[in-house]
Amino acid sequence: MYSMTGYGRGEYKSGGIELTVEIKTVNNRYLDAAIKAPRIFVAHEEVVRSVLREYLTRGHADIFVSFSDKREREKSLYLDEETAKSYVAAAKRIKALFPDAADDISVSGILRYPDVIKSEDVSAADEELISALKTALKAALEKLNVMREAEGKKLEADMLSRMKTIEKLVSDVEKRAPLVALNYRQKLETKMKKILDGVEVDEGRLLTEAAIFADKSNIDEELTRLHSHISQFCDICRETLVGRKLDFLVQEFNRETNTICSKSNDLEITRLGLALKNEIEKVREQVQNVE
Repeated sequence: MYSMTGYGRGEYKSGGIELTVEIKTVNNRYLDAAIKAPRIFVAHEEVVRSVLREYLTRGHADIFVSFSDKREREKSLYLDEETAKSYVAAAKRIKALFPDAADDISVSGILRYPDVIKSEDVSAADEELISALKTALKAALEKLNVMREAEGKKLEADMLSRMKTIEKLVSDVEKRAPLVALNYRQKLETKMKKILDGVEVDEGRLLTEAAIFADKSNIDEELTRLHSHISQFCDICRETLVGRKLDFLVQEFNRETNTICSKSNDLEITRLGLALKNEIEKVREQVQNVE
């Protein structure tokens, strides 16, 4: 079992390349990634996402990439014509405003203006750099998964502990359930005797009413399904990727508990049902953090 929350850091240092990848993850229904990397890697984001999918299936990942490239590499210069035109146009407007000012616009002067001439690596993001990125990313993801697995064990222990509490509450409901129809029959008999005031109560009619009530308030099926859900929950926790299965199962826990509360017509079972819902909600919150 893996938690969806964690942090990992990976580094690559070789041949003049120093590259660091940091990744932190939080819970999310689907796999989603936000990549913050130098512009040189923009065209290679799918490489990052592809590696990410090898290690994660759910959660939101923030990935940070930084690097230093000290290799001797061929460089080229290019002219940003639009920027140069803007500088010249601005100079001409200033000349029109101040005709007496000396006009010292020159080609060499324009070349010195910011962002007119830019340099770029001819072999930007070459295979060696992409390989370094993959190496550092995988190292970060492996450390991330170590942390996520450790956190997952804590989540598993907490949820299994709560399953024991849930199982105890279900057993308490099971013990109380047979008394509901009996109590109803006794209350009905007392009420009828009071209303009829001395007239003999029709025992057959009383038994019929008690049987109808017992049928309407019967929760045997719901209790059986809850016991089954508890067993399934414990079995699923032994697997690796369990988040979606447990999420569905918790919904079934809630469904059965709601039915018990609506059918019980008994204060004690309602109290136990509410306690059940409280524990199930705590489990649901934990499940949201599981991959």
